[in-house]
Amino acid sequence: MTSKKYKLFLILCMFLATGAFAQTGSSYNIYDSSVVPAKRMGQQNEFWNNSYDFPAKPRNQWEIGGSLGILTESSDVSSIPFTFPNFDVHVRKAFGYIFSLRLQYLNGSAKGLNWNASSNYNKNQALYTLYHSPGVVYYNYKTHIQDLGLQGIFTLNNVRFHKQKTGIVIYGGGGIGLTAFNAKVNALDAKGSPYTALYASTYSTYGPGSYKQRKDIRKALKNGMDDTYETAAENENKRWPLLGNQTLKPSGTVLAGVAFKLSKTINLALEDRWTFVKTDLLDGQQWQESPTGDAAQTRDFDSYNYASLGINVNIGSKAVEPLWWLNPLDYAYSELNNPKHMKLPKPVYNDADGDGVIDELDREPNTPAGCPVDTHGVSKDTDGDGVPDCKDKQLITPTECQPVDADGVGKCPDPACCKNMTAVANACPTDYPSVTFKGNSASLSNDAKALLATTAAKMKANPTCNINIDGYPEASKASQSLAQKRLDAIKNYLVEKEGISADRISTNPVVGGGDKNIVDIKSN
Repeated sequence: MTSKKYKLFLILCMFLATGAFAQTGSSYNIYDSSVVPAKRMGQQNEFWNNSYDFPAKPRNQWEIGGSLGILTESSDVSSIPFTFPNFDVHVRKAFGYIFSLRLQYLNGSAKGLNWNASSNYNKNQALYTLYHSPGVVYYNYKTHIQDLGLQGIFTLNNVRFHKQKTGIVIYGGGGIGLTAFNAKVNALDAKGSPYTALYASTYSTYGPGSYKQRKDIRKALKNGMDDTYETAAENENKRWPLLGNQTLKPSGTVLAGVAFKLSKTINLALEDRWTFVKTDLLDGQQWQESPTGDAAQTRDFDSYNYASLGINVNIGSKAVEPLWWLNPLDYAYSELNNPKHMKLPKPVYNDADGDGVIDELDREPNTPAGCPVDTHGVSKDTDGDGVPDCKDKQLITPTECQPVDADGVGKCPDPACCKNMTAVANACPTDYPSVTFKGNSASLSNDAKALLATTAAKMKANPTCNINIDGYPEASKASQSLAQKRLDAIKNYLVEKEGISADRISTNPVVGGGDKNIVDIKSN
């Protein structure tokens, strides 16, 4: 049964880890080419060009770390926890968002001490030669353990569908390795003499099987013994000189842990691992007393547990964090929510009647071709007589002359005083303005636009009158080209902005006919 001290240590480790933990999410820029290795840049380029759906896997950092912990054995002799110093060091590399490999070296010592006495220990040569007379002994051991193992680790919680990843990683895994161990027994005191008094006593004064009995017997044994562990325990006689004459056996490991991110490079890990060794001599003892008092050889294999608290550091330049700290769905969900890479179809806006207003906003979906419209796609009707300007032969029909005919021409009643007068031909205006340009500009100034608005008003008042726009360029081609641009600017303004029909306006560049910066508007 695990002692109270062991439990308190684990609770303290969890408290310290939780208190130091800072919840920080992890992510990386999918478009950062500096973290993509050269051998995967082909895939990354295809992804950027929308010819491949998946981005390349980024280069990720290595993790190195170490820990301190408690090493206990599960064997024929009761284990005593809290034996220090026990430590491990490791290096770990991710091969995907879930799976990683870790190479770990462990160095530590485990102790054990039975509270119940054994009388039939003649098979245990380490004790029998010293304690064959008193009749009872209390089995004990101290084993120095080293192992080197390769472990596959699976991250259990970094793939999240409904929220970003937090700064906690839960993991588990297993692996294989080699375990070197050397078990010794504390059979002699500092003078080299057996612990006769202690090994002879059965401590029968304590209640049989009670916790007080176990506690007090162990306390009495510890007070009467030193900490030398000088006598070699039973072994398999297969020692390795290069390992300090330790026994070397293959082993298997299972583990589980939780890591708490402190920053992007440092994390705190609380871990528990069990290692199973194909031997029953991890504690130097393979004989147990049967109910009849005979020594019986056990058939079970020993194992040891290492509960640790460690610090890990991520290393590597131009690389993202180890992939087990990243949620592989981060990019997918960000792209769905705010697309930056998706190939979206080009918007198509239909305009069936070609009037420049899309069908969804067009209040007159069948506007005749060539008819100017307003912002709602409705044909312009300046005088409101029901005939669009493009078909209205009388662009401004007075209200008193309406209704109009199909050509937009109204029928105005003659005044009583003029009914018997001979009709007089309507003369066209002759007082049109001139427009002045500056330098080599062909743009209309605000003053020029005001003059053209006056011209348009006169033309609307006299729908049968036309105008001629005259410019006076010099003989050079550049001057003639500039003059034509100015003539076109005036004509386009009258047609597009003032609604004057283009067939009522003529342009005429007259070489050397006047000032090259002045354009005259004349009645035609």
